[in-house]
Amino acid sequence: MRVFVTGASGFVGSAVVRELLDAGHEVVGMVRSDESAASLKESGAEVHRGTLDDLDGLRAGAAASEGVIHTAYVHDFKDMAEAARTDLRAVETLGEALVDSGRPLLICSGTAFSPGTVASEDDPGDPDRRHMYRLASESAVMRLAERGVRASVVRLPPSVHGEGDGGFVPRLVDIARTKGVSAYPGDGANRWAAAHRFDVARLFRLALESAPAGTRLHGVAEEGIPVREIAEAIGRGLGVPVTSVPREETSDHFGWLGNFFALDLPASSARTRERFGWRPVGVGLLADLDAHYMGR
Repeated sequence: MRVFVTGASGFVGSAVVRELLDAGHEVVGMVRSDESAASLKESGAEVHRGTLDDLDGLRAGAAASEGVIHTAYVHDFKDMAEAARTDLRAVETLGEALVDSGRPLLICSGTAFSPGTVASEDDPGDPDRRHMYRLASESAVMRLAERGVRASVVRLPPSVHGEGDGGFVPRLVDIARTKGVSAYPGDGANRWAAAHRFDVARLFRLALESAPAGTRLHGVAEEGIPVREIAEAIGRGLGVPVTSVPREETSDHFGWLGNFFALDLPASSARTRERFGWRPVGVGLLADLDAHYMGR
């Protein structure tokens, strides 16, 4: 299958590209920079230069493909609403190019939509929740599934980890290194789900090849790791003390990440495993922290 992949040079997107190529698919990857283009070409994929604001380019890339995987996102935490609007326009544009074709469109979303409960594939979530703007794009995908697009959603946990991670956990490591203490909010019993990026990439391929229209999949390997254990692993790796921070002081200590780190965000992938035979095999988050995160 000839697959158009947005965010092809990103942490998740690059793993998806490698997984697709290894499985015999052709890949056309969208990238922005010369460096990313060179790396993508070296991997064996074709290069499509563009951004999420280039709607004509997105439309052309999707129309010339036999399937689309959308992993790109503008990670601007200062204006999450605008980032979500950009993503929604991109999803709608990609989908319009595939209407009535029966071709697959997969988008990347998140499991952090139902704090305090174990998020499941059956839960559509609430698009009005401030921390989960991507649910608007999910709703767009569900509408496209009714218009002849084999559209589906792969939801990812708060930590998709592995060598080269640039997400939330590396930020926690940097904060601990700067402050000389690895902290957790309150009693640290709130949980974060996690998965290794290579397991996530394999799930994207399985979904591309076989997920029915309107499917929500969860790329979750570990249902919920207490954040206290994440802080302990960071403290152990850096050789700094581990301590609790009162929940009302999390923003002062962790900055913009504080409120999110204090959320209880477990998630299940039971339905995904049952339906698609997906079995995560990658190393767990805590072991990965010890192996790859402290030398940054």
